[in-house]
Amino acid sequence: MKKTLFLTVLCLLSIGLHAQSIVLTSGSLEALQGEKIVKFEFTYDDMLVGKMTEQEYINKKISDYNKKEAGRGDKWHENWIGDRKGRFEPQFIELFHKYMEDYEIVVDDEGAKYLFVFNTDFTEPGFNVGVMRRNAAIDISGAIIDIATGEPIAKFKIKNASANNFMGTDFDTGFRIQETYGKAGREFAKFLAKKGKLKKS
Repeated sequence: MKKTLFLTVLCLLSIGLHAQSIVLTSGSLEALQGEKIVKFEFTYDDMLVGKMTEQEYINKKISDYNKKEAGRGDKWHENWIGDRKGRFEPQFIELFHKYMEDYEIVVDDEGAKYLFVFNTDFTEPGFNVGVMRRNAAIDISGAIIDIATGEPIAKFKIKNASANNFMGTDFDTGFRIQETYGKAGREFAKFLAKKGKLKKS
C-alpha cells in the first residue's frame, strides 16, 4: 500500500514539473488589434504519440484491441480520428471563445483577415488505472497567416498543454485529450490578449 501511494505521488509530482507554456517564436501579435473575426485550422502533420509516430501508435492499438475483441480496434480508430472534429477542436474553440467574450473576438470561416493554423506535434494520451494515472498532454506549433498575402505574421508554440481532472473520472482517453485542448484554447486566448495588447470592448 505504501509503495503504491509513493508511486502515485511520484507520478503526480513528475507531471507537475512541466507546466504549460506558450511562446511567440517570431513576428508580432499587435496586428490583431481591432480584429473581431479570426479563422482557425487544425492539422496533425507528423504528430508523435508518446514515443511512437502516430501511424505506429494506431497500428499497435488496432492490433491489440482486435486481438481482445473482433472489430474493437477498428472502432477505436474511428474514434481516434473522429474525436478531432467531434471533441478536441470544438473544445479548444469553446474555451477560446469563453475567454475572448470581453474582446468580442469570434472564430468564423467567413470575414476573417487572419488564419490561425494549429498543428498538434505531440500527444501524450495519458492513462487512468485507478491507483495510478498520468495526465494527457499536447504540444502545438502554430502560425498566424495573413489570408490576403498567404504570409505568416507570427509563429508560436504551445508546450505541454495538460489538464487535471481532480474527480479521477477521466478513464476515457478521448475525454483526457479533449480537456488538454480546452486548456490550450483558454491559455492561448489569454496569451493572445496579453501579447497582442488587445483592448476589452
